[in-house]
Amino acid sequence: MDTGVISVRYARALFKAACEQGLEDKIYAIMQTLAQAYLQVKDLRVTIESPMLPKDKKRKLLEVACGDNCPELVSNFLSLVLKEDREDLLQLMANDYVSLYRKHKHIIQGKVITASPVSEETEKKMKALVEARSQGTVEFNTEVDPSLIGGFILEYDTYRMDASVKNKLNAILTQLTK
Repeated sequence: MDTGVISVRYARALFKAACEQGLEDKIYAIMQTLAQAYLQVKDLRVTIESPMLPKDKKRKLLEVACGDNCPELVSNFLSLVLKEDREDLLQLMANDYVSLYRKHKHIIQGKVITASPVSEETEKKMKALVEARSQGTVEFNTEVDPSLIGGFILEYDTYRMDASVKNKLNAILTQLTK
């Protein structure tokens, strides 16, 4: 069976149970933490997938990776995943839960990349602009990339606006070399 289908089914079941218990926001934060743990701790996947480690120790390790105050729903979910030998799909399940939550709550991820740090006021204006255009809530991240020289790059949903000096200089260089 397709691993994507399996992970989505588990994520949907967790999302449905979380909604019934009114815990969808808390589980969202926990699944984000778990997904980040998989990205930041390279040995987590190898350890969790190891057949030598007992399942109860795997569950405890995963609960630690989920962060503080792990609700019973998450513990039960992790136990089910381990019981069914699906721990190799746990990162996908966490990512699928995050996607389902964002789709359900109409949350869009946005990002602004600038050459130098921007003020909080400028960040709020950019976020408000994106929220007005997308008619949803935006989770906004800002990054600093000095190689842009100046200007910014705005990304959200499938939209990308590159108003950086670097991009304009590259466009001029391309025209001159033709």
